[in-house]
Amino acid sequence: MPALNSPYQINNKTEVKNRLFKSAMSEQLGDKQHNPDLRLERLYAKWAEGGTGLLVTGNVMIDRGALGEPKNVVLDEQSDLNAFRRWAKASQHTGATVWMQLNHPGKQIPKFLNSQPVAPSAIPLSGGLEASFACPRALHDEEIGGIIKRFANAARLAKETGFDGVQIHGAHGYLVSQFLSPHHNQRKDKWGGSLENRMRFVEAVYAAIREQVGDDFPVGIKLNSADYSKGGFSHEEAMQVIQKLSGLGIDLIEVSGGTYESPSMIGHKVASSTAKREAYFLEFAESIRKEITTPLVVTGGFRSARAMQDALDSNACDMIGLARPLAIAPDAAAQVLNNKDYRIELKRPTTGVKMVDTMTMLDITWYEFQLARMGNGKAPKPNLSAWSAVAQIMAGLGLQSFKKRRA
Repeated sequence: MPALNSPYQINNKTEVKNRLFKSAMSEQLGDKQHNPDLRLERLYAKWAEGGTGLLVTGNVMIDRGALGEPKNVVLDEQSDLNAFRRWAKASQHTGATVWMQLNHPGKQIPKFLNSQPVAPSAIPLSGGLEASFACPRALHDEEIGGIIKRFANAARLAKETGFDGVQIHGAHGYLVSQFLSPHHNQRKDKWGGSLENRMRFVEAVYAAIREQVGDDFPVGIKLNSADYSKGGFSHEEAMQVIQKLSGLGIDLIEVSGGTYESPSMIGHKVASSTAKREAYFLEFAESIRKEITTPLVVTGGFRSARAMQDALDSNACDMIGLARPLAIAPDAAAQVLNNKDYRIELKRPTTGVKMVDTMTMLDITWYEFQLARMGNGKAPKPNLSAWSAVAQIMAGLGLQSFKKRRA
């Protein structure tokens, strides 16, 4: 069985130095023009020095008119490409590989950023999110074509500025995920209805990107194993989409799950038996492994070196996705590779007031502050109080702090 520290050949041109994969987290570190700055260079250099083999950036938006968060980085023709070149170079320090995650939020845009978002269908978010997210307008056919071109253009620019690959964000309820969902996509044209039609958008995005970057440049995708919500994207549908993308030649698939309405990706309502195994989506990966040979990454729940090695030994995945552990311990990869008994414990930040925790999205924002500390040249602060984080949110965003945020 492969060891965690063994190199991995993703495609004919790309080898990663070990099996540890830094999954995307929200950084909120774009400048006023939505370019990466020195903070992102410092943060990714820190992770590279910490031993992680493949670093995937937090979501980079393809359209500056469609931001999921106020401080998102955007890559388009208006971007400062030299800033992106510096970010890529800093991330490749010590031999790490860096991929850019590309995203369009669809309707998952807070009202204070956009009062008229777009989506496959004019269906609002539910589960109490209606107050913070506006009901979207259904996309016109020509607009869909324009978004596909934006994905492809951003991928071309990512390659041009020195990134080693790109990842399409097709999970967690963003636009690609919305097209795949039978609940969120109720269109009657070629983009909706049957699964064949609903997956047409992600196929078109992948094909357009491949046309721009060529056959050797790695293109991956992050996909839900399921939405874990009533009427949403199911395990069975996920299996079919993954098989289709594998047949088209996608280079790597990261398995996740959940949406804003059911945030399984952060451990929401995870069964105790699953939590004990640590990896939230490993069982699904085991089932899809029987159908495809495309490299697989499982992200969500890993806390110990033993569980990570067990996942590799089971042949369910080829790489181990880590996110929050790296927000607290940027050298967690090196610790895992050098100590088979290594384990990191993460406490859920809480003020003790559920409404405050929910309104400030503390499960997300508390970790964003850790990333910001590293971006500012400081060490993470695992004992940062929840109330301190809430106070900083209010100071930075005022009333806007009490709006639902991304997961």
